[in-house]
Amino acid sequence: NIKDWPEMEAITDDVLLQVTSVLLDPVTTTDELIPSGDTSSYRSNPYKLAEFTLFRKDPGYVGRSKKIQAAEKRRMEGLSPEENNSELKSVYEKLSARFNDFNKENTLLGSTIYAVKPGDGSAREQAASCQKVLGGFANISREYATKRYRSNLINWGILPFIIKEETEFKCGDFIYFKDITSSIRERKPEIKGYLIGDGIKEISLSVGELTDDEIEILLSGCLINYNKNKMNK
Repeated sequence: NIKDWPEMEAITDDVLLQVTSVLLDPVTTTDELIPSGDTSSYRSNPYKLAEFTLFRKDPGYVGRSKKIQAAEKRRMEGLSPEENNSELKSVYEKLSARFNDFNKENTLLGSTIYAVKPGDGSAREQAASCQKVLGGFANISREYATKRYRSNLINWGILPFIIKEETEFKCGDFIYFKDITSSIRERKPEIKGYLIGDGIKEISLSVGELTDDEIEILLSGCLINYNKNKMNK
């Protein structure tokens, strides 16, 4: 029952994320993100443990995340990501009509959750790592409940977005980011995203203050990749 961690991609310049869970409670705890107790026997198997992510709060989250993760695997293999995914096909068509330089082959696909205030409770690293195993590349929130949860997101290569304006996210929405690596590296106070539902709406997000190391960790894909890169220099 012991499995290695999956290979984790570095983030690309352009990213397309699907919202795979919307959590509107005032606070979302780490125990709600990944329950303790029965799951403890799977801590040496990241794939098995990830199956329990949000299973009490949002039982459909894992399946939705796996679907967009499968599309990303097809993209990485040089195949059509939108095969058997009509939602993604429609989004690609909208992006191609809006942006002349949109290139699906170079646009990373991943998932994100929206939660009002996630991360309260114990400093459970698996609350972040399980999202990453399922292809998660971001959280979007009004604020983070603890610095520890935000740090765990960063260490697993999950962008800790904050959004200030009232924005209604729905499960299945997509958010497109152009040149996001430059925005992070240049410490831009606002990062422009394009929320794709019935139409395309421009939104403004922030990743807050980041140290030099945190920037490199996020751009590397995770702390594991960051350390590997340092060792190989």
